[in-house]
Amino acid sequence: MRVRILYHDHCFDGAASAAFFSRLAGDQFYPGAEFCFTGMAHKASQLFEPELFDGDVNAIVDFKYSPDPRLTWWFDHHQSAFLSAEDAAHFRKDTSGQKMFDPTFRSCTMYIATVAREKFGYDPQDLKELVEWADIIDGAQYTDPQEAVELRSPATRLTLVIEGSSGSETVQKIIRMMRHQKLEEIAADPGIQLIYKPLYERHLRSMDVIRQQARFEDGVVYFDLVGHDLEGYNKFIPYYLFPQSTYTVSVSTSSFRTKVSVGSNPWVKGPLKYNLATICERYGGGGHPRVGAISFPIGAIGQARQAALEIAAELRR
Repeated sequence: MRVRILYHDHCFDGAASAAFFSRLAGDQFYPGAEFCFTGMAHKASQLFEPELFDGDVNAIVDFKYSPDPRLTWWFDHHQSAFLSAEDAAHFRKDTSGQKMFDPTFRSCTMYIATVAREKFGYDPQDLKELVEWADIIDGAQYTDPQEAVELRSPATRLTLVIEGSSGSETVQKIIRMMRHQKLEEIAADPGIQLIYKPLYERHLRSMDVIRQQARFEDGVVYFDLVGHDLEGYNKFIPYYLFPQSTYTVSVSTSSFRTKVSVGSNPWVKGPLKYNLATICERYGGGGHPRVGAISFPIGAIGQARQAALEIAAELRR
């Protein structure tokens, strides 16, 4: 039997969700199954090609819902989990008990672990560290910006590799290691170290670029990374550089999209005025109340910049 797991690629919580769910599935439901992983990215175009669901069992974790009849399992925690109202209605009619959604969870890994324990009596103690760190990382529960940016722990170093490595091969190697190994062992693996070291140099360079490009005004940090050869950056760098800031808006490009990122400072006291997922949804994006993003087609830099400037102006108000 083959179990296909579609997960949010280049995301620690996405990788951890895939690792935890594959353990749950193999230990409780499909012993001896072969697990195959497919990384999913938010794009401006169609997300789910029909050939993606090629397993005897197909699952999506930490990513948007699909009404495809071949989908067996689904777990997500994003406010913007549905591509359309029709998809949301399709989910609500599901009676399988294997498609689950709860946006109150900070991480999908913690959500899966909670359901596994409460509904299926499955509570693997060797994955406790993985679940806890996924919740810290995806929920921005770091003690301070230094912990997030200075990469003191194995988990934060692995986050850099997961978010910054090319393709999906390295992430899937880490997923398979996460199923049974401690984070410290994975981070110390010679193959992972070879990938980490140049990414760490790029991480340091990205801090310099953001420091140079950022404009701070009325609580909002705005910067544009187009043309700086930085595909992704540590999203806590703006709050490390501008601890007095409340929001961040940025524009960047990658091999498959032009992206607007919108975030909020996790260390700001008190409630925030804006739901960032709702703002991003107006432009076809989404996310969580405190962090969101919008994907535009490759080359749509002007469109992305216009949206970013509008959002930054709104947040400054």
